Amino acid sequence: MPDGIDLEKKNREEARWRMLRVVDAGRPIAVSEQIIWRVLADIKLSLSLNTVRRELAYLRDLGLLELEGEDSDTWFAKLTASGVDVVEYNFPSPAGVARPRKYW
Repeated sequence: MPDGIDLEKKNREEARWRMLRVVDAGRPIAVSEQIIWRVLADIKLSLSLNTVRRELAYLRDLGLLELEGEDSDTWFAKLTASGVDVVEYNFPSPAGVARPRKYW
């Protein structure tokens, strides 16, 4: 696999983890896609808003979060109980989410 594809995959999986963390920080209130996009941009994970939506939909399909407003201009994300368990290291992280190893 070419290095560029590996880097894209790594960035996508890291972005998914960071998205979960941002949504967790907003609990119990749903977090808008613009806030998620801005936080990712601030930590140098620049994604288009369309890519943020694609990865949010992926996390929804994994059962880690719920999306509100998919038929409107702005999407909002909330963690499911399974999403909270993944973020809090109570449940194994699924493939496709680059959760760091637990060191404590």
